[in-house]
Amino acid sequence: MIQITPEARKKLNALIVAHPADPVVRLTVKNRDDGHLLFRIVLVSSPEEEDEVQDHDGLTVAIEAKSARRMDGVTLDYQEPGGFKFHHPESKEPGIRLIPLN
Repeated sequence: MIQITPEARKKLNALIVAHPADPVVRLTVKNRDDGHLLFRIVLVSSPEEEDEVQDHDGLTVAIEAKSARRMDGVTLDYQEPGGFKFHHPESKEPGIRLIPLN
C-alpha cells in the first residue's frame, strides 16, 4: 500500500477542487532507460477496471495494476518548494522530484 503524507493529500485535494471532473488520483511507475524509476501522477474521472483503488481519508487513489506491487511501501509527499516527491524504501536517493501539477 502506498502512503500519502498530509501535505500531499492536502495538495491533491486542492488540485481536485480546481479540476472537479477528475476526482481520482491515478499513479503509475515505469522503468527508465537509465535504470531509474519514473513515477507519474494524473487526475482522472474514474479508475481503470484493473487498477488497485485505495482510500486515503476520502482521497481516492488508483494505482495502475502493473505498478501496484512496485508502489508497495512508497510514500508520496509534497513540499514547497519542490512539489511532489515519491520516497521509495529501496532507493538510495532522498526522493524523486516530479514536475508540479499546477
